[in-house]
Amino acid sequence: MREAFSDSFISAISSISPDIEALPRPRAWAIAGGEILLDRPVIMGILNLTPDSFSDAGELPDVGAALERAGRMVEEGAGLLDVGGESTRPGARSVPAEEEIRRVVPVVEALRSRWPVPLSVDTRKALVARAALASGAAIVNDVSALAFDPEMAGMVRETGAGLVLMHMRGTPEEMVGRARYDDLEGEVVAELEAAVDRALGAGIRRDALVVDPGLGFAKTASQSLRILASLDRLGALGLPILVGPSRKSFLGEVLGVPPSWRAVGSAVACVMAYLAGARIFRVHDVAVASQALRVAEAIRGAGDRAPE
Repeated sequence: MREAFSDSFISAISSISPDIEALPRPRAWAIAGGEILLDRPVIMGILNLTPDSFSDAGELPDVGAALERAGRMVEEGAGLLDVGGESTRPGARSVPAEEEIRRVVPVVEALRSRWPVPLSVDTRKALVARAALASGAAIVNDVSALAFDPEMAGMVRETGAGLVLMHMRGTPEEMVGRARYDDLEGEVVAELEAAVDRALGAGIRRDALVVDPGLGFAKTASQSLRILASLDRLGALGLPILVGPSRKSFLGEVLGVPPSWRAVGSAVACVMAYLAGARIFRVHDVAVASQALRVAEAIRGAGDRAPE
């Protein structure tokens, strides 16, 4: 696949500090029925079951197509799969829980019986999350960080699911207008810290939590690049960090290419996030991201070894 790069993209992310030794490094993420080790980069493959996603709308119209895509992702290096039935692109409208369940649950059931990797459900709704967890999912990826559905926190606590808390302001329908910050990095960290406090206050175990800075969610392209460039600041929360740069519009603004041509740009962003402390990477193009992260890991490992 041909990919376009620009000097501005490389310079924008080159300021990310590779010094992660001083940051907290949780060794595992507790999820329903087990844990995910974080001593190596973990790739979360994206399975969008929606007709209106920004990048891959309608590509998985049935269970068979989802299984085929999932199998390819696992073979390419995905350590978990994230199944979503509602688009959260800017301007997207909420989908009724019943429709979301109709899209998600049959795929979760089929994946659980076919592939030995943990499954995540990408939803803001407790009803959808509960149905997916009952069908075999082990993680809830909540883009609202428990702010959308007051029943979500209790459901996560009861089921022992892993929980991703993502930074966003407002809802996908109106978040573009809320990308205003006096102190971008400080406010993102503070608002994620408040989300962590909500989770802990609801009785969710700390080792079940992962934080996500929400690239592109209530953030302009330049703001998303700045968040990546200062990602090490999230280390102050002492929790695993997930990033989801995959094919997003901030890459498109830098590279000038459509979503399907942003695989390499997405992988570069993942590598730089890894060097800044991230350990979980939500991507569409698993093979490219997996290879890039394996090389980054090997280079870091070589640098850590004593001279021969």
